[in-house]
Amino acid sequence: MTGKGAIIVKICLRGDATSHFVEAILQHIQAKGIETVPCGALTGREADYVDAASEVAEKVSSGACDYGVLFCTTGTGVTIVANKFPGVRAAMCYDTFSAEISKLANNANVLVLSIRYTGERLGKEIVDAWLATAPSTEPRRVNFHRKTDEVDARTRRRS
Repeated sequence: MTGKGAIIVKICLRGDATSHFVEAILQHIQAKGIETVPCGALTGREADYVDAASEVAEKVSSGACDYGVLFCTTGTGVTIVANKFPGVRAAMCYDTFSAEISKLANNANVLVLSIRYTGERLGKEIVDAWLATAPSTEPRRVNFHRKTDEVDARTRRRS
């Protein structure tokens, strides 16, 4: 992974089903020399979207993986579930701009792709944009990241 201060990281990938799209994105990431940790359906196990999101979010939340990539028919279900885990910032991205801004402005650590709405070529472009973008060091954005972490911590204490 190169560009904008990014470094090579371990990425866990999970979908509630395998497809040509999911396999193509996995191979695209691996071709970049990035270590991947396939999970769930990518290892031959059955999984629904809750299982898929939980497995990846747990690995990112615990620090076992630096980033995650989730696949879902629409992307909505896995995004909701993944964002329940401490420190996880899952962002559903439909184009390269949303991928870049999710990392830059929101410090997203889980990329979500819709299998239904994202073609293979666009999916690869989204992954490339997301991997090449680092969280902003601009003071106002760093403040947003800090405040988001505080909201996360505060709401978890109430649980």
